[in-house]
Amino acid sequence: MAPEDLETELARLRAENERLRSTRGAAGLTFKVSEKGAVSVYGLGRFPVTLYQEQWDKLLAQTDALRQFIAENADRLKRK
Repeated sequence: MAPEDLETELARLRAENERLRSTRGAAGLTFKVSEKGAVSVYGLGRFPVTLYQEQWDKLLAQTDALRQFIAENADRLKRK
């Protein structure tokens, strides 16, 4: 491969890496239906969070209680 081609490819890869980095974070959450029919959430940590529909329904129904619990225990919780 010619040096010019390598430089062009390197520039393309750098641009692609920057684009991928900019789509991460809260906006970078993605969802997928697993092979077993559960919902997996990617982008929260190293591994996906996978729950079945009923589990998600239970968790989402407790959103206010969870927010209150987090607020009440904020002094003991760590942030990343």
